[in-house]
Amino acid sequence: MTSLEALKWRYATKKFDNEKYIAEHKINILKEAFNLTPTSYGLQPIKMLVIHNKSLQMQLQKVSYNQMQVSTCSHLLVFCIEKKVNKDFILKNFERIKEVRATPDEVLAPFREFLIDDFSKKEAEEIENWATKQAYLALGNILTVCAYEQIDACPMEGFEIEKYNEILQLKQQQLSSCLVLPIGYRAEDDQFADFKKVRRPLEEVVYNVN
Repeated sequence: MTSLEALKWRYATKKFDNEKYIAEHKINILKEAFNLTPTSYGLQPIKMLVIHNKSLQMQLQKVSYNQMQVSTCSHLLVFCIEKKVNKDFILKNFERIKEVRATPDEVLAPFREFLIDDFSKKEAEEIENWATKQAYLALGNILTVCAYEQIDACPMEGFEIEKYNEILQLKQQQLSSCLVLPIGYRAEDDQFADFKKVRRPLEEVVYNVN
């Protein structure tokens, strides 16, 4: 399957086959893909929870406006943002850069100090909005990889964030949920699987600038 064929194959799955489960090696591919997602400044202010627990999924369904995909999917992915992107967080990132790339500190110092100063001036809400944008980048990346691996998915914003945070004990980890992605395999009787895609004409959304 080519990349375009995969994107044409995918759709927001409305009904999962709750007896089909994604193999562990496929889940590992999605974990790696998440970690390889590009983020602003390379800071990775996001984490992803992989939930494969029907009892917990049922609990989360109740605070997801009772959307059945949350409990019937094979795995539930919860995209979270870091609540504290501060000096320590930035310093740890640059320590990893030095460790992996052996980059001299004098090369890293100007950019590192710029980021520390810049983030120290940002309000918490501004940092949260910025981190949320990085989560959307990761979601888009995972949706594409799912399509290529022929894993069905349904991106969701419709859930109670504070209830998710409480159930998953995210506040204790300085995290907050922001997006949910049920993944699995479509049910044979999901009528939406056969619907033709509806998109604006290509010439209306893409322009060549010469």
